[in-house]
Amino acid sequence: MTRVQFGIETFGDIPLGDDGALMTHAAAIRQVVDEAALADDIGIDAVALGEHHRHDFAISSPEMVLSAIASRTSRVSLGSAVTVLSSDDPVRVFQRFATLDAVSSGRAEVILGRGSFTESFPLFGFDMADYEVLFEEKIEIFSRLLTEKPVSWEGTTRPALHEADVYPKTESGSLTTWVGVGGSPQSVIRAARYGFRLMLAIIGGQPERFAPYVDLYRRASEQLGTTAHPVGMHSHGFIAATDEEAREAYYPGYKAMMDRIGGERGWPPMARSSYDAEITSGSLYVGSPDTVARKIAASISGLDVGRFDLVYTGGGAMPASQRMRAVELYGTEVIPRVRELLADGAPS
Repeated sequence: MTRVQFGIETFGDIPLGDDGALMTHAAAIRQVVDEAALADDIGIDAVALGEHHRHDFAISSPEMVLSAIASRTSRVSLGSAVTVLSSDDPVRVFQRFATLDAVSSGRAEVILGRGSFTESFPLFGFDMADYEVLFEEKIEIFSRLLTEKPVSWEGTTRPALHEADVYPKTESGSLTTWVGVGGSPQSVIRAARYGFRLMLAIIGGQPERFAPYVDLYRRASEQLGTTAHPVGMHSHGFIAATDEEAREAYYPGYKAMMDRIGGERGWPPMARSSYDAEITSGSLYVGSPDTVARKIAASISGLDVGRFDLVYTGGGAMPASQRMRAVELYGTEVIPRVRELLADGAPS
C-alpha cells in the first residue's frame, strides 16, 4: 500500500481567546498560521485552507495565509480546500498558486471546487444561473494553463485568451491539482477526464457509501486514458485526551455552527442523538487519539484512499488552546497509531 498522507484543514473558524471572547478575524488568521507551524513541526503532511466570504470564517484568501505559513514551515504541503473556481479567474488562480509554489519551494497544491457556500457569486458579480457553465469553462481553462505553455481559449464566462503566456511558471513545471467532490458522479468523471486528483468531501453519513465514487474515478481514468491518482478524503473531527472530553468540548460549537448553517438552508436544529450517532457510525472523527485513529484507519482501509485530511476546526467557536491541543494529538498520537493499524492490516 502506498504511504498514506495525513493533512489538516480549516475554513478559518473564529475561535475563543483566553478571555472566552471571540477572537477578531485577524487574530483567527494568526491562530491558523500558528497551528500550521505546529503541524509542520510534528510531521503532519499537509495543511489546506478553505475559502469563505462570510462573518463566521476568517479566511477568504487562502493563498495569502498559506504564504504566511510557508514562511514558518519547511516541509508541509500547502493547499486550498477548496478554491471556488466558479467565481474566480482561472488565470489569476494559477498565478497565485504558482507564486505560492515559488515562495514555498514547491509545496503548493490547489483543490478546485464549486464550493458548498455561494456567497462569492453575488459578491463578485456572478449569476447562480451560470453555476454549471462557470465551473465547466473555468476548469477547462485551468487544465490548459497547467501545461505552462501559451493558451488560447474562447467561451462565454470570461474574455478569450489568444496565445496567452501566463507567469510565473512553476519551478518543477507542474502544480499539483485536485478537484473537491461532494458526491456527484459527474464531478468524479470530470476529475478523471482532466487527470486531476480526487478529494472526497465526506461530511455526513457512513464513509463507506463513497466507495462507488472511488471505483468510478479509477474506472473512468482507465477508460479515458488518464492517471488515476491516490484518492483523498476529508472529514470533520476533534481530538482530546478522552472520548468524553472530546465529545463534550466539540458539541456546543458544532451544534451552533450546524444550526446556523442549517437555518439558512432549511434544515432542522441538530439533536444531540444525531451528533452521537455521527460519531459512532458516521463521518465525525471525535474522541480520544486511539478512538479517532481506529475510525480513520477503518475509513482509509474501507475506501482505499491515499490521503486523509481532518477538518479540525468544525467545532465552531472553540477555545484556541483546545484546537492547538487537537492538532498536537493528531500529529503525535493519531497519525502514528493509524499507520500501525494499517500496517497490521486489520483496523477496527
